[in-house]
Amino acid sequence: MKPITRMLNDFREPAFWENTQPMFTGRSSGKEESISVEFLPYVEQLYKRNGIVFTCVMVRHMVFSEARFLWREYNDGKPSRLFSTPELGLLARPFPGGTTGELLARMEQDNSIAGNAYVVRVEGDGPTRLRRLRPDWVRIVTGTPTDDVFDYRAKVVGYIYHPKGGRVPSTPTFFTVDQVAHWSPIPDPAAQWRGISWITSVLDDIAGDKSAAAHKKKFFDRGAVTGLTISYDSSISLKDFKEYVKLIDAQHSGGENAYRTMHLGGGADPKMLGNNLRQLDFKSVIGASETRIAAASGLGAVMAQFSEGLAGSSLNVGNFTAARKRSETVLFRPLWRTAAAALESVVKPPAGAHLWYDTSDVAFLRDDALEEAGIKAKNASTVETLWRTGFTPETVVEAVATGDFSLLVHTGVESVQTQRTPGEPPPEYPADLTVNERRALDGLGPIEGGDAIYMPATNIPAIEVV
Repeated sequence: MKPITRMLNDFREPAFWENTQPMFTGRSSGKEESISVEFLPYVEQLYKRNGIVFTCVMVRHMVFSEARFLWREYNDGKPSRLFSTPELGLLARPFPGGTTGELLARMEQDNSIAGNAYVVRVEGDGPTRLRRLRPDWVRIVTGTPTDDVFDYRAKVVGYIYHPKGGRVPSTPTFFTVDQVAHWSPIPDPAAQWRGISWITSVLDDIAGDKSAAAHKKKFFDRGAVTGLTISYDSSISLKDFKEYVKLIDAQHSGGENAYRTMHLGGGADPKMLGNNLRQLDFKSVIGASETRIAAASGLGAVMAQFSEGLAGSSLNVGNFTAARKRSETVLFRPLWRTAAAALESVVKPPAGAHLWYDTSDVAFLRDDALEEAGIKAKNASTVETLWRTGFTPETVVEAVATGDFSLLVHTGVESVQTQRTPGEPPPEYPADLTVNERRALDGLGPIEGGDAIYMPATNIPAIEVV
């Protein structure tokens, strides 16, 4: 028997479309739960060898990896200002030579392919760092007071990381919940803790695209014709017939022999069979698969730059902007929010704050220059108005930047426009009061002549107005 290491070296993954093993197995054993797909076939046959899937995953992680993380303070339960502490240096430089973008790209790849991403905090062996764990080598451990893993008191108590999936001698490592960030944006309804890959929902479409690509390749291999039949005279011998077949295949098969003049003899009669790619409406067939796969990825054909997204009204600036904003609101912001919540397990948040994402440097989310200038002008007008009404400049700027107006602190000095002249009644005071009556309501003493009633227009005693 071969040593197990030799067997692994000799092992070659079968072609995905010929793989007899199930692609998604829903593996759970006892109190342990692992991902629901065969990771390597997804990577080798779907991600690396299918242009549609690769494009969708690439666009997703290119945009997703542009964000960075800050702490978000909460004031009376409302989100407030963003700030940083030295602890966030672990996310800025998660491993030697690594950046936040590289960490997020890895997480999004694992999420798209396996539906789950795992990041562990490593301490005690040099500088503290983060390490990505391959998702198919991780098992989620459920803790429950009974033998029933579906008991309502069940909870995740840790993670077992077993390199090579236990296929070679290795030591599994147990990590506690506060050591691992587990990110699963799309929950698997058939499981308790794991997520599912968006790719799983479009496996049939991917298989159809694979078949279409094979059909297109065969079309060009056959000299860019869909089919050709040649009938020969009945008097030709079997030997001559086979020689003709060899000669025609040698001179006219393959793309390099396309459009060559065909010379026939011996009563041979060629006829075309089948339809060409235009007659098959091949572009529409391929485009429909591309659109469904792009839709499952959350991008849509426009953002993925597929053929159906580059035709007609889709090219309009307004439609493209709408598609971009949709991707932002229904895809990327939920992904950033859930990723921040997951990564909070491996960093230590300050009191009253949570990990949040900062998209100020994400070019994909920047509005048009005119729209951005309009937003800044409105913010500047709001700052000026709040400052003129007596709020401190520092709190005005912070309130407008965060959108949390509860941060405003008043100086106690009223604006000139809101100050009352001496003796002027507040709006709720009756207009027919004397000056001394109004002063009394304001807690002031009487003045000489304050008991007279004046006309607002001339300020002369009413007894003289006859």
